[in-house]
Amino acid sequence: MRIALVPLDERPVNVQLPRQVAAIAGADLILPPADAMPDFRRPADIATLHDWLRGLVRLKGVDSLVVCVDTLVHGGIIPARITSDTTTTALARLDLLRELKAVAPALRITAASLIMRASDSYSSVEEPAYWGNWGRELHALGGDLHRALEADIVEGEGAVEPLATTVPDGVRSDFELRRLRNHTINLAALALHEEGTIDTLTLTADDTAPYSAGSAEQVWLRHWARALPGGGDVLMYPGADEVGAVLVARALTSDVGVPSWRIVCGEPDGLDRVPNFENAALRESLARQIVAAGGRLAEPEESADLVVVAHAPDPSRGDFFGTRPASDPAATEATVAAVRTALAGGSIVALADVRFSNGGDPDLVDRLAAEGLLLQLASYGGWNTAGNSIGGAVAQATALWAGRATGNADETAAREALLTRVLDDRAYQSGTRLAMHAAEFGGSISPVDADRQRVAVARIARELGDYLSSILPEGEAWRIDRVTLPWARSFEIEIALRQG
Repeated sequence: MRIALVPLDERPVNVQLPRQVAAIAGADLILPPADAMPDFRRPADIATLHDWLRGLVRLKGVDSLVVCVDTLVHGGIIPARITSDTTTTALARLDLLRELKAVAPALRITAASLIMRASDSYSSVEEPAYWGNWGRELHALGGDLHRALEADIVEGEGAVEPLATTVPDGVRSDFELRRLRNHTINLAALALHEEGTIDTLTLTADDTAPYSAGSAEQVWLRHWARALPGGGDVLMYPGADEVGAVLVARALTSDVGVPSWRIVCGEPDGLDRVPNFENAALRESLARQIVAAGGRLAEPEESADLVVVAHAPDPSRGDFFGTRPASDPAATEATVAAVRTALAGGSIVALADVRFSNGGDPDLVDRLAAEGLLLQLASYGGWNTAGNSIGGAVAQATALWAGRATGNADETAAREALLTRVLDDRAYQSGTRLAMHAAEFGGSISPVDADRQRVAVARIARELGDYLSSILPEGEAWRIDRVTLPWARSFEIEIALRQG
């Protein structure tokens, strides 16, 4: 199978992870040429990207096309927040999907479009420059607008007093016009799905909260999804950077079948909790990510093909960016027991380690390694938001199921993907990065200079190499071939592994 992907951006989670997912199932993933890709805040070369897609489709070089709409029309996940292209320009770019479908009616087009975030921070690294002064006020304004929308629906027009905010009109106008443009694109994507141009559509909420601008927009999008006859197939859930991998996994199942999943959690109330930076209970996010990846939930009496064990969130304990939250021994023990039971049942097992944001739970992972359970998993995810972690773990496990179903599974590729995530999410995100946060990276997520990068990369490679050696069973040899900082900052790394 040949799958083409237009990723959210050039970072490993959006390029390397989907490539690994395809490789697990023995499929080829075709990515845009380097000169068409975005680079941090610089948008993709959209004309070159579109020409590449036209050529690929006309030559009938792919079986399935996975498109991140933010890159197709805005140039990437960050350009979607900071560029000033008009709504008319953006809509014209989206129309390329109609053109491609007309040329190749049998082409399966799967698309993901993001509901733009309003980060609760004063960091402008990934936002417009004014976020450094007004970010938290803009986030709060989104929450107030969401509450006002609810009041309008329940109590009627005139129930809400004019909203008070200290955000200057110029800043507010700039931000809300950009949101309006992106919301219009999401509505247009719904129309493309309804008319059959897009076969599968996901609308994912990037870094949001129960009351927020993004959650309010979901109300309106959900209304239209409910109104349109085909809208019941549209998937809406928290997530962003994992969508490429998840939708590649979905493409892999398209000619194989629908795998059945069981969701397991060691804590009785764990699935009802809402993780940090999200607006839905963990149970809902897990179920929607499974469906987005081409699966379904098993019936209670049914034997499931795959099991996802959730290490449930505890938002009150904080996260792993700059601090080390305390693990909970009881929760760790409950999850270890759940993993042990799931593995004994013979299903393909994925672990969604969403206890904390921005890194896996060290106590859990190290305990699993010590018991010899960690590397029996099909997949692991514990990076950044819960949606990111769930999606990555579900996608890799789905790919393994699909590959085994077709006889094309690459078990070495599956091992590489599992080791990559353990090294990134546990050894780096909640280990080495935490130790380097202040000295090497200046206590922020801003890019650092070349000298600091060289020092950081050397330490990361050394410490991750030591961790890798500590978890590998006797007789199995892997080594770290290369470590890079794609955006010259601490938040993400790329790890290249080599066997032998």
